[in-house]
Amino acid sequence: MQTQEFLQRYQQGERNFGHIDLSGASLSGVNLRDIDLTGANLTGANLSWSFLSNAQLIGACLRRADLRSAGLAGANLSGANVSGANLAKADLRLACLEAAELNWAAFPEADLGGANLQGVKSDQINFAGAKLDGAKLMAAELMEANLNRASLVGANLTGANLREAHLVEANLRSAILIGVNLIESDLNGAQMRSANLTGADLHRAVLAGADLTEAVLDNADLSRANLAGSYLLKASFKKALLLRANLQGVYLLRADLSEANLRNADLQKADLSGAYLMDAMLGEADLREACLIECRLIRTNLEGAQLTGCCIQNWQVQDVDLSKVDCRYVFTQFDYTAKVAANRLPVDRDFESGELGRQHQEESSIVEVGFAESPNWEALVFTVRRVELESRELKLNVQFFESAGEQHLLRLSANRLVNGKILGDRILALYPDMLEKVLAKGAEILSLLGLVVPSNSAQPESGQKEVLLRRQEIYQRMVRQISFILMSQTPDKFYESVQRLLDYLKQQGIPTEQIQKKVISQAIVQRAKQDPIFREQLLAWEKTASDRVRCSMMGEAVRYAIALLSE
Repeated sequence: MQTQEFLQRYQQGERNFGHIDLSGASLSGVNLRDIDLTGANLTGANLSWSFLSNAQLIGACLRRADLRSAGLAGANLSGANVSGANLAKADLRLACLEAAELNWAAFPEADLGGANLQGVKSDQINFAGAKLDGAKLMAAELMEANLNRASLVGANLTGANLREAHLVEANLRSAILIGVNLIESDLNGAQMRSANLTGADLHRAVLAGADLTEAVLDNADLSRANLAGSYLLKASFKKALLLRANLQGVYLLRADLSEANLRNADLQKADLSGAYLMDAMLGEADLREACLIECRLIRTNLEGAQLTGCCIQNWQVQDVDLSKVDCRYVFTQFDYTAKVAANRLPVDRDFESGELGRQHQEESSIVEVGFAESPNWEALVFTVRRVELESRELKLNVQFFESAGEQHLLRLSANRLVNGKILGDRILALYPDMLEKVLAKGAEILSLLGLVVPSNSAQPESGQKEVLLRRQEIYQRMVRQISFILMSQTPDKFYESVQRLLDYLKQQGIPTEQIQKKVISQAIVQRAKQDPIFREQLLAWEKTASDRVRCSMMGEAVRYAIALLSE
């Protein structure tokens, strides 16, 4: 069929041109909306600037066709052969290219937002600068594809093959890359915030300077990958393989590396502040000058690791053997003003072989707990016992107790290496609830132990006075406990703790109105003014709390505090 006849029939309203031969035809700028070209031969045709929105091109042959700036929004190209075609700046939004052949096709700066490219077959395809936001690319063959500076926000690439693909500065924010093959791919400077790379293969991939903040890389293989200078804040690497990976200068703040394998990894000058390394393998890893502030190492393997020059301020180490690390000195503090590690340890010499391990063993078997007031020993004994039951084979013994003014220090010794800070915080968290139970069930506990409380033979007036004194004592103790809880816990946690104490006071016939308005509300206001993060948490809690919670005694107190803050 001649091109002119084809166009006349289209203008007359005909739309079904299945299997037509238009190879080499010149159709530039032509309006062919809603046309059916199923199985058509358009090899080498010039369709640049043409309008083919919602066209049916199922199984069509578009090899080496010119489709520059063509309008193909909503078009169906399922199973089509588009090999070698030029679709630069083409509009393919919501188009379907499922199982299409795209070998050597060029889509630079094309818009494929929401397009369906499931199972496409391509070799060295060019998507440079293209928009693929929300596109479906599951099981797509994109080996050696050029996706430099492409936008794939929210795209689904589950099971896709991107081996040796080029994704320099590509935007993969919130993309789904589960099980994707990215072996030896180039993701230099890529934006991958909140991307899901669970089970992905990134062996020898280049991710230098990439942003993987809050990304999920659980069970991923990043062995020998280059992540130098990348941002991995709050990223999850559970059971990931990072053998011999280059992690120099990376930002792993609050990242989860539990059970990850980082043997021989290069972590020089990496920032692992707040990172979680439970059961991680760091054997022979290079951690020189790394920042381990508040890093949590639980059963972490550090055999042969290099730790010289690390900053270990408030690091939390439990069941870790430090006797076989290579370390000449560490820093125990960080100067946030100068942004440098401070307080070298040892001061004027280097550690002897195994000295860091010996020093840690001596210190880590001690647990120190500070109380704002002298504790109730009955409640404290039960609290310590509960902590022992929570930890396998743990035994705690009281070494000494000291009161100095308003400071009350309890020192316990453990029968094995423990994280003193974690255990101390756990004791403080459990103590208020245990105290409430002991005060409420004290007589029953004594009875079970066979201890009889002497009956009170005093006069009724004297008995009433003792009841008032006891209530006053309970009131003051509860006020101190409530203040401590409010200043140390987040809103979602302190609500239940304080509400139980208020309920207990009510059971004892002690009014709580003054506590709600003065103690609770004022403490919340004071902390919110000092801590902006707490203030945000407070407002978020108030918005998400149920009506039952909002109308409770504690809920009313919180709402009153928020009202005071808004004044």
